[in-house]
Amino acid sequence: MSPIASSSPSRGPAAKALLWAGLLWFLIAAVGQTAFIGFIVAYYGVRTATGNFAGWNDKPLIDGYIAGDDTGNIVFAAHVLLAAVVTLGGLMQLIPAIRRRWPGLHRWTGRTFLVLAIVMALSGVWLALVRGTYLSTISNVAILINAVLILIFAGLAWRHAVARRFEQHRKWAMRTFMVVSGVWFLRVGLMGWIVLNRGPAGLTADMSGLVDSVMTFGSYLIPLAVLELYFVAQRSSGALLKILAAVVVVAAAAYTALGVFGTAAFMWAPYL
Repeated sequence: MSPIASSSPSRGPAAKALLWAGLLWFLIAAVGQTAFIGFIVAYYGVRTATGNFAGWNDKPLIDGYIAGDDTGNIVFAAHVLLAAVVTLGGLMQLIPAIRRRWPGLHRWTGRTFLVLAIVMALSGVWLALVRGTYLSTISNVAILINAVLILIFAGLAWRHAVARRFEQHRKWAMRTFMVVSGVWFLRVGLMGWIVLNRGPAGLTADMSGLVDSVMTFGSYLIPLAVLELYFVAQRSSGALLKILAAVVVVAAAAYTALGVFGTAAFMWAPYL
């Protein structure tokens, strides 16, 4: 949901409202994902570079470092650190100016993004199934479904790009961006909920609560649903659907902003 989501000029106030709503969400998401990149580099990057691997566990919930598990530790480090690269690549893919002015950079960034998305999906599956890096059965199932969607969407985005079906490629690339960002959406969603409720209502330590379950699956299904609504409204000739979709996207942008604030202030900053 960004300026790249429109391949033709928007006409009429409803179409412009939809376009600006998408831009608003993208700008907020870009700020939040840039903060995510900064946290990964400052927290995991610094500890890894200095050899303080046990320091990965300073942040609670999931143990990243397990003594004696060299393979698991290497896969975990690669998975986490590559998250910064794939997040940056995804953001760059959604900036139209890069595509227009530097098409070569856009293509190579896109290839890197899709390849790393596949690598991270596979490493995430390995960590969940082989190493057991998850909090609950529900969260494990959600992780596996997310990984499957990443593999399918990335494959389709690549296929359409190779076939030069750029409109289809654009849509599948955006869908890939949404599911690849599932980890980020989960943190933003949970912290937005906590800020709104002034506490962890419906949340549990192992993320098996009702709200946990909704957020875990919703971290990629809800953004996908909003994106599909955006696509449908964009194609529609009716102003009403465009306005309704714009309202939904603005609401999503507001919640995203709340979640970004909560995540940066309470989930990341205390550990830096």
